[in-house]
Amino acid sequence: MPQTSITYKGLPATILENESLRLTFLPQYACKLVSLVSKRTGREFLFQPQEETITVPTYGNSFSSSDEGGFTEVFPSLETCPYPQEPFTGTIIPDHGEIWALPWSSVFSPNGYSVQATVESTNLPYALSRTTTLQNNEIHFDYTLQNNGDFPFKYIWMPYAVLACTVHTKLLIPGNLQHIVSVSYSSLRLGAWGTAHTYPITKDIQHREMDLSQMEPPESHTCEKFYFTSTNQAGWCGIEHTDTAEQLIYMYDAEQLPYLGIWKNQGGCYGHYNLVLKPCTGVYDNLYLAHAIRRCSVVKPQSQVHWSLRMVIK
Repeated sequence: MPQTSITYKGLPATILENESLRLTFLPQYACKLVSLVSKRTGREFLFQPQEETITVPTYGNSFSSSDEGGFTEVFPSLETCPYPQEPFTGTIIPDHGEIWALPWSSVFSPNGYSVQATVESTNLPYALSRTTTLQNNEIHFDYTLQNNGDFPFKYIWMPYAVLACTVHTKLLIPGNLQHIVSVSYSSLRLGAWGTAHTYPITKDIQHREMDLSQMEPPESHTCEKFYFTSTNQAGWCGIEHTDTAEQLIYMYDAEQLPYLGIWKNQGGCYGHYNLVLKPCTGVYDNLYLAHAIRRCSVVKPQSQVHWSLRMVIK
């Protein structure tokens, strides 16, 4: 179908759609995917904040002061931290990384099924391009990272898609992933940062049994952030809305995205109710830490790396 131009919360937006899915992008806001709707059922899969308008962020903005819904590209770190290696040692990476608050160039295909978007850092020597293609009930994201510098470049990338959910939403996780470590600083429900637990059934610090795979009611005012301690060799993760049997599955190369983190917000952070699946190239949200323990990714000088992600709606 031909692409459609609309206004979304005060900003110009472009819609890509086929018979199965409708995607809404904000070209002026990092070409951000802000809405993913199943046309078969009408379900919105991405969290929609209540604010009626969206403002394009500036570099260095706090993520919490900007649009916290939709699909944010996180690179080269989720947490604010100094870049860990010469010649850029000490360069501060902002909250949720650089590229979500930088301008992207974008080109939408005439047939309305794809968009190519590119961003280049002003502080570090890299450029990232993403081609998003709509195909039946799938969205294909293909990435190319270019290191324009003369030194190896370390990074963490993750698809920070904030997912809409209900009490009927359940995590779908490969069966071999049975242990997690809590990496939350603010919520101590699972204990201090680094506390280990079994998955999915564990106990909180008050020895109450909980199922980490299941969303709790928003009235619980809780949140959890954790990483699986083993790499995800299956190359998939997802969610199911058990009341309708609808699923959203992420498919990817397990060697390229070996780690898996989870953010569950059940009213405990800003009163929001959502979750994030975080297949990623490095652990624990922090590039400085990931570099120190040798669990981040690297692209060689004057070289490229490629990876891809598929979102499948079932």
